[in-house]
Amino acid sequence: MAGYFITFEGPEGAGKTTVLGILQEKFTRKGYDVISTREPGGIDIAEQIRSVILDKNNIQMDGRTEALLYAASRRQHLVEKVIPALEQGKIVLCDRFVDSSLAYQGYARGLGIDEVLSINEFAINGLMPSLTLFFDIKPKKGLTRIGKNDEREVNRLDLENLSFHQKVYDGYLKVADRFKDRFYTINAENSLDVVAKEAFEIIETHLNNK
Repeated sequence: MAGYFITFEGPEGAGKTTVLGILQEKFTRKGYDVISTREPGGIDIAEQIRSVILDKNNIQMDGRTEALLYAASRRQHLVEKVIPALEQGKIVLCDRFVDSSLAYQGYARGLGIDEVLSINEFAINGLMPSLTLFFDIKPKKGLTRIGKNDEREVNRLDLENLSFHQKVYDGYLKVADRFKDRFYTINAENSLDVVAKEAFEIIETHLNNK
């Protein structure tokens, strides 16, 4: 495909959503044809699935159900939004993708990284990001940030205990090592300006080298 699929990953409170917004604006000003989106969500059907997954009342949800819902949302999002944009030559900046499922459901929920990857291989049909930015922040610090942000939605995953979020973090480290050819790690505990600058430079270098 003619475009570039770039994903933003990290634990809760890493600031990746804020950085993504800053970078979309910055790349647009520089003349790039760029769109931003998110998972789960990004289009109507996927946003409806998101509301089910993240509803604080759905505490009985089984881990496999959760993984399958993410994969279903992902498939619809790709077909409706991501693939058409890539075919048009756009840069797609996506807040979370398959690596989130591997870290959260595969590792933290104990379903198995390979098992969750298998579900998602069916959903994504071979489409993987050319670049993934991992915003690295220790779980305790990330959750503290969330607690101070009154404007951020608090969802079902935010209510998990610290040990779950530590497993998510550990899972991300395993995923980053497995896919080290496309993963770039950024210290998200730095100031927002420093993080955004580093992320911009990594992406611009990636675009220039392709």
